[in-house]
Formats: sequence, structure tokens, C-alpha cells
Amino acid sequence: MTNAVVVGSGPNGLAAAIRLARAGLAVTVFEASERPGGGTRSGELTVPGLLHDECAAFHPTGVASPFFASLGLERHGLRWLWPEIDLAHPLDDGRAGLAARDRGHTGRSLGVDARRWERLFANATRNFDVLIPELFRPIAHLPRHPVVLGRFGLHALQPATWTARRFRDDPARALFMGVAAHAFSRLNAPLSSSVGMMLTAAAHAVGWPVAEGGTESITRALLAELAALGGKVVNGTPITSLNQLRDLAGRPEIVILDTAPRGALRILGDALPGRVRRALGRYRYGPAAFKVDFAIEGDIPWTNEDCRRAGTLHLGGTAEEIARVEKATVRGEMARRPFVLLGQQYLVDPTRSQEAVNPIYAYAHVPHAYSGDATGAIIGQIERFAPGFRERIIATSTRNPAALETYNANYVGGDISAGANTARQIVFRPRLAPNPYALGIPGVYLCSSATPPGAGVHGMGGFHAAESALARLR
Repeated sequence: MTNAVVVGSGPNGLAAAIRLARAGLAVTVFEASERPGGGTRSGELTVPGLLHDECAAFHPTGVASPFFASLGLERHGLRWLWPEIDLAHPLDDGRAGLAARDRGHTGRSLGVDARRWERLFANATRNFDVLIPELFRPIAHLPRHPVVLGRFGLHALQPATWTARRFRDDPARALFMGVAAHAFSRLNAPLSSSVGMMLTAAAHAVGWPVAEGGTESITRALLAELAALGGKVVNGTPITSLNQLRDLAGRPEIVILDTAPRGALRILGDALPGRVRRALGRYRYGPAAFKVDFAIEGDIPWTNEDCRRAGTLHLGGTAEEIARVEKATVRGEMARRPFVLLGQQYLVDPTRSQEAVNPIYAYAHVPHAYSGDATGAIIGQIERFAPGFRERIIATSTRNPAALETYNANYVGGDISAGANTARQIVFRPRLAPNPYALGIPGVYLCSSATPPGAGVHGMGGFHAAESALARLR
């Protein structure tokens, strides 16, 4: 039986391991942490019994993932839960733009821009099932649905600031710009509409669900599937060199790394061809997250009533403010009012709460490797749209960029996207190559969020890397 090794047990690493095990290979996953899961872990971060997602929290790409769908993870206890309103973007005047599977919520919130919004996203939403397999693979491929992909691409290629100008009023402009800001990049650059177009279409087509019992439920389901196929995971085993890996696993025929390019360089070193080593050394990392988890008494007192029913909220003000703040963050400047993403997962998953005490998830976009404290700025942004929030806080837990990198070495400098979303790296990540997963060493591949299709809990990077490895074996 062919032996295969995967380094890292994030969703991409586990997806790669499952695909290889399904093909009949003997698979071992080595994980540096004592707990598997990478960015898909949950824990009691503030008060006993209160469950928080430690990194990934909302899963439009998880519920849309073709590979996850093929696994039937519901057999292993995974259950998706949808809030009534998937996403809300409050404004200072008390209004809020909304995105939801029930497009009536969206239309009513956008007023004069409702029809423009519908026209912009109609093609991607209606054809989401055929569009996602095109988007969740390397950009350079022969499309099966070129018309659908082409129409999406015409909008995705544009700067997000251009797309926002289609709308006449602040709710629609801010709502789109907030979704586009998930790219952690300048929003006036080419291709900066791409993330906003995809995630907004997902909100209307499949929603932004959470996993019942915390994001770690996804990890548990993937581990159960891998175990059923005979694969195994060895925790608490950092891999620092290719020789160590060969000693532990008996010279495996396939090695797949669920690591950032920096981790691949550390493990593979001089075994990499010079051109690959130089390319990975030039790989750029982007702005960071500063994460704060809150335990609060009761609910957040949002000024806008619709925000009290939303699973995810973007706190950043107008489209112009978001574009200005993201540009400064990319330059390395800490904004007084940073862009903040906030989660109220407990609204649809009460298992996370303890009586009247509820967990709140939040992070701000901050400069790469930012060493300051953004806790006050995050609380200030919440207070801006929910006066009285501060008085409801019982406990907090913070992770600055350095702590995020300690938690997961793939988050270099606190970059939870595992790479800057510049136009070049959106198209050619991690390097310009016919096969972006191959590392120039026979049988060795990269599968992390630094590979196509990029960040998100979807497992598609792992699936495609495993497919490349199996193609070589065949």
C-alpha cells in the first residue's frame, strides 16, 4: 500500500488526507498542536461553559464546498444552522444594509438600490452551483461553464470601489464594500471586487451558516471520516525537516504540506529547487487580525433592530470610510476606527451560551504584525452602533497578531488569510506555475490557504493538491 503523509490538520490538510485515503492510500497526518483543526477549533475562552470559535466562525464556503458536500459529513454529526439575516452592515444614521437568503430582507434594506443589487448578483446567485466549482480551483483552467464564469469575471476583475459606485445610497455601497473587505486588501485595486462578489452571492444562494456546537464540529466530522477510511492523526508533533518526516513515516511516497510558504521553506529547505525556494521566499503576507472574544450579559443593544437578528455584522461605516481604512491598514497604519467583523453565533446556536450570558466573536483588521492593543478600538466600533454595549461586558479574551501566529503558524504576522490578496497573488498563489500545488520535489505538494482557491473553510486546496498527487501516481 502506498504511504502518504500530510503535515497540518486544518480543513485543507484533513481534506487532502481524506481524498488520499479514499483512493486506498495509507495516510498519516502530523499536527504540531495537541489539538487538531488549525483554524477550525472552538473553546471556552472567557467564562466556563461559554463556547467561542477560535478563528473561523461563519461558513458560506463550507456549506458551498463541492468536496465537503461529497463526504456526507452530516453522518458524523455536522449540522449547519442559519440565522434569519446572514449579514448586517449598520450605519451611523440608524439604517443598515442586509444580505440574506431571503432576498426580501435585502431589498427592503437597500431601498432605491434594491433593483441594482438584484441585477448585479442575479447571475452568480442563480448559477451558484455551477459557478462555485469554477471558482474553487486555480484560475488558469479550462472552464466547463465559460459564459457563467465570464459574466462573473467581468465584475470580479473590477476594483471594489468601482462596483460600489453602481449604487446611489449608502446602505448598498457600504454593504458591498464590507463584504469585499474580507480580502484584507486595498479596495481600489484590480480584482478587489472578486471576494465581495463571491461571498455576497453565497449569502443569497446558500447563506452564511455556523456549525452547531462550534466550528470545531467541522473538524470532528472530518476526523471521523478520515478514521473510517483508516487514516490516523498524530498530534503534538511539529515537523521541522523532510528528514524528520521520513524517519517518522518510513519514506512516504506522497507528502502534502498544509503550511504557509514560510513553513514549507523551513521543512523542505535546500531540497527545494532554487526557483521554487526563491518564489516562496518572495511570497507576501497581508494585514493581520486582532481578535477579541466577549462574554456579555444578554444581547447587544444595536440601534438598528435588524442587527439583533443577524449572525454576522460588519462595523466600518460608509464605503468611503472602509476603503480609506483598509488602504491605511495595508500601508501599516493603525486606524482609530478599524474595520471590525462581529459574530452573534449564539442567536441560532444556544448551546454556546450559559443562561443569560452569551459569547460574542469579533476581530479588527490591523497592520501586519501589529504589536499594539486594539481592544479599545473594537469596543469603540461596537459602541458606535450599539450604545451601552460596554456595560454588558462580563469578560474578554484577546489574541493579537503574535498570539494568532502562536496559535497557528500559518498565520504569519497575524495574517489569517495566509497571504496578501494582491492582484498577482489572487491569480498566481503561491507562485507562477502550471501546477500551483507542486513544489518541484517529486511527490511533495502544498495545500494550505496559500494555494488556490485561497482562504476559507472549504477543503478545496487540500482536495486539489491530493488530486495532483494521485495523478502523478497514476
